[in-house]
Amino acid sequence: MLATSERIELLEYAEGLAKMVVESDIAEQYQICLYKMQSNRETQRKISQFVSLKELYEEVQRFGKYHPDYKGVMMKIREYKREMDLDPLVAEFKLAENDLQSFLDQISMLIGSAVSKHIKVPTGNPFFDNGHGCGSGGSCGCSN
Repeated sequence: MLATSERIELLEYAEGLAKMVVESDIAEQYQICLYKMQSNRETQRKISQFVSLKELYEEVQRFGKYHPDYKGVMMKIREYKREMDLDPLVAEFKLAENDLQSFLDQISMLIGSAVSKHIKVPTGNPFFDNGHGCGSGGSCGCSN
């Protein structure tokens, strides 16, 4: 594959677009939320507690309800996950993360549809999958 001036120009445009995304208000809000979440000791304690129990949870999942600590671990993992998810900084981060993902999905759709309306862009978001199917092989009854 030869590097033509057209390809180099496209790569420069892509780099420019990436820079604009990184410098956008949405990406800045994401970075701020990430920093606040990572800097807060109480939030980090909740996350660490959940992550450490998650390892035990995965071990319990191998044996299912036959594991001796099945019920206890299942109750604790739900408790810790709820505690972590209800932390205001985690919730704020998740909202910022969703906003950034939505923004990137919109950009992907614009680029894909500029090439052809038949281009399938994997957004993972059914809002953007307009008429191109859900990816389940048609089992949901869509036109796929």
